[in-house]
Amino acid sequence: MSTIGAYFRLARVGWVLVREGVVAALPSEGLPPLVGFAKAAVAPLARSRAKSVDRADRLANAVARLGPSYVKIGQFLATRPDVVGADFAEDLSGLQDRMAFFPTEAARATIRESLGRTIEDLYTRFDEPIAAASIAQVHPAEVDTPEGRRKVAVKVIRPGVRKRFAADLEAMYLVAHLQERFLPHTRRLRPVEVTRTLEQTTKVEMDLRLEAAALSEIAENTKEDPGFRVPTVDWERTGRDVVTMEWIDGIKMSDVEGLLAAGHDLDALADTLIQSFLRHTLRDGFFHADMHPGNLFVDPAGMIVAVDMGIAGRLGKKERRFLAEILYGFITRDYMRVAEVHFEAGYVPSHHNVASFAQAIRAIGEPIHGQPAETISMGKLLTLLFEVTEIFDMETRPELVMLQKTMVVVEGVSRILNPRFNMWKAAEPVVSHWIRDNLGPKRIATDLKDGAKAALRLAEALPEIAAKTEKLHGEIVRMSEEGLRFDADTAERIGRAEARHTRFGRAALWVIAAAAVVIAVQVS
Repeated sequence: MSTIGAYFRLARVGWVLVREGVVAALPSEGLPPLVGFAKAAVAPLARSRAKSVDRADRLANAVARLGPSYVKIGQFLATRPDVVGADFAEDLSGLQDRMAFFPTEAARATIRESLGRTIEDLYTRFDEPIAAASIAQVHPAEVDTPEGRRKVAVKVIRPGVRKRFAADLEAMYLVAHLQERFLPHTRRLRPVEVTRTLEQTTKVEMDLRLEAAALSEIAENTKEDPGFRVPTVDWERTGRDVVTMEWIDGIKMSDVEGLLAAGHDLDALADTLIQSFLRHTLRDGFFHADMHPGNLFVDPAGMIVAVDMGIAGRLGKKERRFLAEILYGFITRDYMRVAEVHFEAGYVPSHHNVASFAQAIRAIGEPIHGQPAETISMGKLLTLLFEVTEIFDMETRPELVMLQKTMVVVEGVSRILNPRFNMWKAAEPVVSHWIRDNLGPKRIATDLKDGAKAALRLAEALPEIAAKTEKLHGEIVRMSEEGLRFDADTAERIGRAEARHTRFGRAALWVIAAAAVVIAVQVS
């Protein structure tokens, strides 16, 4: 898509946000004078009905008008309170990913194209959809197996969603580049990288083979875990645009009355849920990052079943150690150690003072001691921690923000089941076990083994490194003697690219001006 097209899309987004009253609801505090003036100027253009609803509803209405891509963008930004602010992140987290169904015949055509087989060959029964989201919709179906007929869930990608999302993403990149250019103080948040993360996560979510692989991986990781599982994948009926999986007959975890009526122990379910999440995070470094109540079921055997693995998070060994030491440091009130971990991991620049950072950590930790344990939220603690690290120039860590957001959601579900849920008591067995295995003598042995493997890989690569080093040395000597030169064709191409960039910039300004005139005429 051209830059001009991105400007047009951005103008449309801005117009919808103005008309739905979202811009008028933005907090004025901290805005540059010019932005504050622009906000005041467009506020009267909001629809009259938009002025009578709260900000969360205004956002929901705007996203609904903008289409499926923006539902997904809004849900992604809800996981980034460091970017959009805590209040707007909370508003965005309420976006409902429920869209209109697309025709069943279109779903059948998608399945045929993806798997190269007819519906009749794949399924003995294929029913109308029961749920539709921004990226895909789900159909109940049945298949014949050696054990008999079995019910399955078939998730099918929404037609044209990739093309639509790619076009809308151009506008997102434009906003990110403009933000970095004209709002230098926001560069710490790395808006372009945030947009790139959105692009990558959504591409993964739009390839249903990767969701199937995530389900398979977490199933393998948790096969011995008590009280938790995920649906099994039917790989024969799975492709890029369709995934077939086990049908789950269970009760949603949001249905507290239904769980009680079925005789389930809600307190035990709350403990199992948070312990499972921490086990996946610390032990496996791979966790379900969309564990809201709609994606969690309890089957008749009392097992928690997590569905919809389109969004998953990963943590490396360093990040897992970082998380465990933070939690352990707060529990033991060892704030200096918590501060040192931040510096050791490279999260806080080394020019800051460790003792001063430990003082800031103490300001978070001390107020929670002396409170009843069931009132202390681990998710809230991590949120406060990220707010403090902003003062010390800690750059955005997307994987940690996703972890924090998921932990808040999981903890919230546990408190729905048990209002007096003690997060720390439930987490202690998992956290202490991980610390014992990874921060004690076992850690030294593991580090030595990993170091030996790294040394072996380096030794194997030494001949190639030496050859490349010799080649680089020769290139540097040649450049020092002859200088850096472009051939005539390269120089001409650079000149043409610069000229084209200038023309595009001027054209974009004229397009924006013309769009503003058209909007003004329509309003008048």
